[in-house]
Amino acid sequence: MEFEQIYKTYWDRIFRLCMGFVNDYDIAQDLAQETFIIVWQKLDTFRNESSIGTWIFRIASNNCLRQIERDKRFLKSDLPHHLTEEKQQSLEPQIQFLYKCIAELPETERIIISLELEDVRQAEIATIVGLSEANVRVKIHRIKEKLTQKFKENGQQ
Repeated sequence: MEFEQIYKTYWDRIFRLCMGFVNDYDIAQDLAQETFIIVWQKLDTFRNESSIGTWIFRIASNNCLRQIERDKRFLKSDLPHHLTEEKQQSLEPQIQFLYKCIAELPETERIIISLELEDVRQAEIATIVGLSEANVRVKIHRIKEKLTQKFKENGQQ
């Protein structure tokens, strides 16, 4: 598969995966772009041991986890107080709330539910996160219950 076709096929899905991790539009854009830079650089090393999608989602997940680790090391309180963050409010409130709830989940659960929302097969999710398919099914069910409860508590539909 050519890089351009891979990019067109997976960009939206990878961006949404990144949004689920960081809940910040600009950082998610950067992470998705970094993911595709890595894909472009390493495409000739792809060994077809899994699907190309599984490989790309794994790269994106690792990239997002590295970003979270970097954020933990750099305290946001170190920023000058006079700077304000400009957030884009283009997403529907329910979708924004969903991203916020997903971002509050533990890392593995974030990966699992983000991939599930992208219609990645549960067998592929299991490969990406290193769990059994049965365990992934159980986790998806529990994560959905958690998110449903948060929506109920917040008065969302």
